[in-house]
Amino acid sequence: MAVELTVNGRKRSVDTDPAKPLLWVLREDLDMVGTKFGCGAGLCGACTVHVDGAPARACQTAIGEVAGSAITTIEGAAASPAGQRIAAAWVAQDVPQCGYCQAGQIMSALALLNQTPKPTDADIDAAMAGNLCRCSTYVRIRSAIKAAAGVVA
Repeated sequence: MAVELTVNGRKRSVDTDPAKPLLWVLREDLDMVGTKFGCGAGLCGACTVHVDGAPARACQTAIGEVAGSAITTIEGAAASPAGQRIAAAWVAQDVPQCGYCQAGQIMSALALLNQTPKPTDADIDAAMAGNLCRCSTYVRIRSAIKAAAGVVA
C-alpha cells in the first residue's frame, strides 16, 4: 500500500505495510538513519520525531497512522531557528557523551522550545522525562536547553 507523507518538508510516497513502524520506514525505506532504535517500546525516547509538530515515538507509530502528516526528523531539525539554537547549545555545552540518545533528546527539546520558548526547570523536566540517557548527561542537557532558550541558568 502506498503511504503519502511529508518528511522534512519533502513529499514522499512509500509502498509498505501500513502497520510497519515509522522508525523502520525512515531508516530502511527512506535511508534516514539519524532516528535511532532504542528500546522498541516507546520508553527511551531515542526514536523521537515530530508528527505534525508534536513529539512522537517512531518505534510505536505505524506508518499508516501518519499518512498525510508532516514528519520532522533529526535530519530536518536544523531547518528551524530553534533547531539551530539547540544544535549550537548542544555543542557549546558539550552534551553528547556516547551520543546514541542525542537525536531523540534534541527532537524533544525542539518540541519544548517550539511550544514554550522560555521554559522553566519544571517545563524542561516534563518535556524531557521520556528521554533516557545512559551516560547521564542530564545536567548538560538542561543547561543546553536553557542556553538555546536564552534563559539564564
